[in-house]
Amino acid sequence: MAELTVVFADLTGSTGVFEELGNVKATQAITRLTQWIGVVCESHGGHVVKYLGDGVLILFQESRHAVDAASELQRVHYARIHNWPAPLKMRLQVGMARGDVVEQNGDCYGDAVNLASRLSDLSGSEQILASETVMQQLPDDFMVRARSMGAMVIRGRTESCVVYRIEWQDEVLSELFTMPASLMFMPVARKNMKPACIELSWLDISARFTSAEFPVFLGRDADAQFVVQDPRVSRKHALIEWRAGKLYLEDISSYGTWVRFADSKAVIALRRQDCALLPDGEMALGASFDDFTVPTVTFRVYEEVAG
Repeated sequence: MAELTVVFADLTGSTGVFEELGNVKATQAITRLTQWIGVVCESHGGHVVKYLGDGVLILFQESRHAVDAASELQRVHYARIHNWPAPLKMRLQVGMARGDVVEQNGDCYGDAVNLASRLSDLSGSEQILASETVMQQLPDDFMVRARSMGAMVIRGRTESCVVYRIEWQDEVLSELFTMPASLMFMPVARKNMKPACIELSWLDISARFTSAEFPVFLGRDADAQFVVQDPRVSRKHALIEWRAGKLYLEDISSYGTWVRFADSKAVIALRRQDCALLPDGEMALGASFDDFTVPTVTFRVYEEVAG
């Protein structure tokens, strides 16, 4: 058993490739891409454990090498597919976690393996999600752009996990600043902060909810505090509640909830999961933002200092 950083790198959109190219050519294209993923990770010191159809499982001794490899994968692949026809675009999503891992008979096992797999599933396309254990193992002088997504409840785990989104785009600026890894965990003194309210808007409907009114349900049901009448929206679709000093959005729907914040194009896909809410953003209910007809609720979180 050894402490390692586990990376799952998965291609999305392969269904459209099979429909467009047929089984033989699509399989060849996906194989070439997954083999390329393996080569890039190995060039950064990674060890490919196995190929999983349209994904790859890799182990790294050091988190910094895993972050560098995943960032290179995203940058190169994003540029590569820029001019590809839409049906052939397979985007990349990556999840990583660190912990004790057992390798046996060409496979590996451990909580970190399961967590990395779940984070890959939860990440949006062109996104890298990393557990806090990955970030904590980075050297103090390692420069990384990342944002805490707060504590997320991961299926199969009894405790929530603090998740970070690693920003690999060269153009990411300002609040997603580049900083030494050691500074990411400096506590911020906000003992007296509490939520004053959250403002929700959809079409011409707007409503504010104070801290005394949490939890707030969004859904198609007339009993929901914020009603969104659309067939893709579940009767009780999502829940907003105050936990451990933060506002959280929890998806409880049949088809999922997609979230993005005002300062980033990255999307968090929630399927029976939750995430911490930053001050401004929007959520798509029942379909991703790629569907321009999806019901999209904007939100703004206000806070006040308790007297």
